[in-house]
Amino acid sequence: MDQIQGFEAYIKWRGYRESLGLPAAVTEEYRMLAQGEYNRNYLFLHPVTNKRLILRINFGSQMHLEDQIEYEFRALELLKNSGRTPRPMFVDGSMEKIPYGVMVMEYLPGHALDYKKELLYAADCLADIHAIPVARDFPLVAPDHPLKAILEECEEMFRTYEESSLGDEGKKRKIRRLLNRGWDRADILPKPAYRCCINTELNSTNFLINGEGNGNYLIDWEKPIYGDPAQDLGHFLAPTTTFWKTDVILEREQMELFLDAYIKKTAGRFDIEDLKERTRAYLPITCLRGITWCAMAWVQYKQPDKPIINESTVQKLEAYLSHGFLDKIAGFVG
Repeated sequence: MDQIQGFEAYIKWRGYRESLGLPAAVTEEYRMLAQGEYNRNYLFLHPVTNKRLILRINFGSQMHLEDQIEYEFRALELLKNSGRTPRPMFVDGSMEKIPYGVMVMEYLPGHALDYKKELLYAADCLADIHAIPVARDFPLVAPDHPLKAILEECEEMFRTYEESSLGDEGKKRKIRRLLNRGWDRADILPKPAYRCCINTELNSTNFLINGEGNGNYLIDWEKPIYGDPAQDLGHFLAPTTTFWKTDVILEREQMELFLDAYIKKTAGRFDIEDLKERTRAYLPITCLRGITWCAMAWVQYKQPDKPIINESTVQKLEAYLSHGFLDKIAGFVG
């Protein structure tokens, strides 16, 4: 806690405590639970309700949003009836009392998804989330041309590496060739018959699994958009996603099994026309997003003033930018 400027004063602030029904005096203990590249999460026990809650501190926005923490809060409010996401309870994006965004949400139990044993639990979870209807005027980012939007994001991220003197020149050329192939695919996607709130970041640690009938969840809604369910499916199945926190790269048969289970779980709740075709279009472009994000992050991790450092991320960045892994991804991009 002492690493975050203003934290101790913030949890004593009357506005925070009254909004959550906390006693005037601080008696709860905040324990660091997990951190990502842009957020740090603390677990605490509410002294009145005895419920475990998460205090989330936001340090920045991948989406370049001014209201990042409030954007995430609204998405969780939208999805709360899915039964698959944490219920949000408090948000403060003013940055007046503390120079960061703050959100409190319920704590959900579970362990990270095991791709080898629990793949279909994720299919069930995503189908229930995607079934939540979203009004077109709901304030979610909604790209008109999603494949091109992803590729434009890739270009922006890769520019950090491409223009850096720290980047390897051979890897720069290899990634540039992959991006050029991606742009050749940018116009092949049929328009979806249905759009909803999608997560766009579906690595194994963002799922909390408890088994059949015990509740399986998707957390970390940092980058939701209004988009095609197939974009989430392509991201979930992509090797750049599965390999991030594990050593798993799914076989084609496993991908088909997952998609069949997802389609069955949708149970007619929304239109799935051309779903597999669109998923296959998103998968290689998602690979490019993963590689270019790693290239950008690799440069950022070389900066002495980076606020959050994850050692596991450091190791994975080196693995993803290895010539061997880049060659493997070239096989998916085609």
